[in-house]
Amino acid sequence: MRGAVFILILFNTLQAATVLDRIAVIVGKHVIKQSDINRDLRVTEFLNRAPLDLSAAARRQSAERLIDQEIIRQEIITGGYERPAESEATALEAKLRQDRFGGSESRMQQELARYGLSEQQLRDELRWQLTVLRFIDQRFRVGVIVMDEEVRTYYDQHVAELRRQYPANSSFEALEPKIRSLLEGERVNQSFDEWLKEARSRYQIDYKQGAFE
Repeated sequence: MRGAVFILILFNTLQAATVLDRIAVIVGKHVIKQSDINRDLRVTEFLNRAPLDLSAAARRQSAERLIDQEIIRQEIITGGYERPAESEATALEAKLRQDRFGGSESRMQQELARYGLSEQQLRDELRWQLTVLRFIDQRFRVGVIVMDEEVRTYYDQHVAELRRQYPANSSFEALEPKIRSLLEGERVNQSFDEWLKEARSRYQIDYKQGAFE
């Protein structure tokens, strides 16, 4: 009898765990779970220094981010794109620790605990961000060309703003590399956004009923 009670308790516990971590979205053949959304919200708001928001609206926004991430992940896998080493994520974490917490490990751990995060979850997110940046650079920067005339036009149209921003030296010659890099970045981002929109249209996305209530 005692054994039967133990089995019943275990069964109910497993049922509860299943309900708590149910599937929220299916992207093609891949699932996004409630726990994935919960983790994404916590790590995103930790990095943004934002109050933790686990509302239905915030969870839906998180799901949309995770859908995009899954599509990008599949492209990286099938395209064989280079990924950053673990050491790069560790270095980025060290910079975050220094910039935000004055290099204090204990202060960072306290803040992570306040958001319900582990250090490994933070490092995983940092490595993923580096992975996406590298993918975008490899996939969309190739072939981007900014003409000299475009750089000059941008300078002429924004010269007053540029002089306020760079009062020490706001000549065209001094700012030309910055402007060129800015325009290249805008085109890379535009190409990436267009690709993601088109790629997303090729996936069947199934939002599970009640997942965001």
